[in-house]
Amino acid sequence: MLLHFYKMNGAGNDFIVVDNRDLSFSSALDGETIAALCDRHRGVGADGLLAVEPAENGADYKFRYYNADGGEAEMCGNGARCFGRFTAHLGEEMAERVTFETIAGTLAADMVGDNVRIAMSEPKDLKLNTGVQIEDLEADLHFLNTGVPHVVAFVDDLDAVDVPEFGSSIRFHETFAPAGTNANFAKELEPGHIAIRTYERGVEDETLACGTGMVASALIHHLLTGAPSPILVDVEGGDTLEIGFEKTGDTTFTNVTLAGPADFVFEGDIEI
Repeated sequence: MLLHFYKMNGAGNDFIVVDNRDLSFSSALDGETIAALCDRHRGVGADGLLAVEPAENGADYKFRYYNADGGEAEMCGNGARCFGRFTAHLGEEMAERVTFETIAGTLAADMVGDNVRIAMSEPKDLKLNTGVQIEDLEADLHFLNTGVPHVVAFVDDLDAVDVPEFGSSIRFHETFAPAGTNANFAKELEPGHIAIRTYERGVEDETLACGTGMVASALIHHLLTGAPSPILVDVEGGDTLEIGFEKTGDTTFTNVTLAGPADFVFEGDIEI
């Protein structure tokens, strides 16, 4: 079967995008095939695959996201921005807003100039200072689910952090079993402006950006320092994104948004 695909990236987090509105590729896109497509040496190469499917509950589209290991995940913030940009171009005229159903709930994407702003699902399961300790990592580990689970650790020297080593230890720690967690290492540059590096579950390595990780890190930064919305986040891909939010209680949030670039890279065909 010949698969027509698009390659997109959001702040360096890159994705294969497939238009599967007619569901013709559903049986072919199994975990093994998706992992092969995402392989950077023998496939197209990507952090994950996005499939556009018909909506089932009143939104414009259904969002399916698969990590590079072929496993389906609930959400991906940068993937959602790329998905929004992609689906905005599917009509006769570019849409200014699209909605789509995810495992984590129905989201909306607004086209704002060159950027895409995603209305994220409400964060949950917050735990400041989980008490988990990782050998040689002198930092408190905080937890927040922003559509997928994230641990956030603020460090003094972000460049010196061994992200694959510490990230793997956190990702597979028994406290976060059986699903595991993503791991973010952050540093305050100034109040309301942080930089992060992320180890992504399913990719099992550091990635250049992670949207839900940016949101988790920004909200934890707010809770620890009181920095107001919006919070700027620098990522390894070189971009700065903006996290907006409203606080509804001491530790609860609503109207959480993620805004940043989402770019088309190329399109092609590959035999699967």
